[in-house]
Amino acid sequence: MTTGVDRAAPGRGEGLPRYSVAGFNQAVGNLLERGFAPRFLIDATVSRPQLKKGHLWLTLVDGEASVSAVVWASQLPRLTFRPEEGDGVTVVGKLNFWAARASLAVQVLDLRPSLSSVLRQFERTLERLAPEGLFEPARKRPLPEAPQAIALLTSVPSSAYADMLRTAAERWPATRLVVLPIPVQGAVEAQICAALEGLLAQAAALGLEAIVLARGGGSREDLAVFDGETLARRLAHCPLPVVTGLGHEDDTTIADLVADYRAATPTAAIVALLPDRPAALLRLQQGRRQLHGLVKLRLKAAALRLTSQRDQLQHWSPARALEARRRDLGQRRQLLEALSPQRLLGRGFCLIRDPNGRLVRSIDQLAPGLAIEAQLADGRADGLITAVAPAAVIPPPPRAPATP
Repeated sequence: MTTGVDRAAPGRGEGLPRYSVAGFNQAVGNLLERGFAPRFLIDATVSRPQLKKGHLWLTLVDGEASVSAVVWASQLPRLTFRPEEGDGVTVVGKLNFWAARASLAVQVLDLRPSLSSVLRQFERTLERLAPEGLFEPARKRPLPEAPQAIALLTSVPSSAYADMLRTAAERWPATRLVVLPIPVQGAVEAQICAALEGLLAQAAALGLEAIVLARGGGSREDLAVFDGETLARRLAHCPLPVVTGLGHEDDTTIADLVADYRAATPTAAIVALLPDRPAALLRLQQGRRQLHGLVKLRLKAAALRLTSQRDQLQHWSPARALEARRRDLGQRRQLLEALSPQRLLGRGFCLIRDPNGRLVRSIDQLAPGLAIEAQLADGRADGLITAVAPAAVIPPPPRAPATP
């Protein structure tokens, strides 16, 4: 039986194993199989990717060395990322060694973009969209103050989804949540765009006022789907305000830059969009107190006005005016009575009239033989003037002598 190994004859390399080519290759294969991990990771840059007979062949390089790699046709549809020339990748692989020709390659079981590749894709998309003004602050729309209904686009079930539901119930349970499950990792940009288009077709019927696009934590590489140009354009032209909550606080994607509001996390997206119920209740209580105080002040002012008007009405009431008029008339009557000739007649005076009825005011109107009429307090008497004499002049009292 041939084992592929023999012992050298004495004097010709005594003690050294001897192999046939097939045996040597088989021994190397056995050694690699026993001494190498069945699964491993390789960080590398992709070079010369090409399809041959349905298999994807590529070279993994790191600037110092290179190794061939292959994605078999049966595995290729399962990849969520198809690498291009110069892309940084992390490969999950196992060793393939073909003993017939001593050929070695890495069989790719899974492949993900590295951070450098993701950031390069981010920069490329940013450069293409920036000239169109999709990132300008001026195009950002304000968020509704207390939306009646909002849509949540996220993975279901997930911790991010559970956190958003809990936060929405705590902050503003009056808002109706329309949940649309979407894939959030891998080559799923087309699926997200299709889900968004379908949602927008029913937005009016559902009464939606805003959209939340959310994904929980993960590496920056896991967020690469949200750097897509197609998704960015769909979000930019969305008729409703868009809020994003993708990854961690320090992760920024193209979708974040296009959205009307970028929240640090999915929970922060709900906080930004929905009012705070305790704060709203406090504002309502403060408003009620202010309104109560304002109404109280207005009622007090109205009461003062009514009191003043009542006093004026009482001052100008008919009974009060009549009483004042009565007092005035009484005063006038008393004055007239005091000045009345009848009052003088009652005190012993009389009025003398000449034959023509004129009141005699001076002796110049009288002459002896003139008939007169005398009016007394209790009647009249006719008389005849027999003599007329002027009133006696009473001399002033003598002045006292001056004191020396």
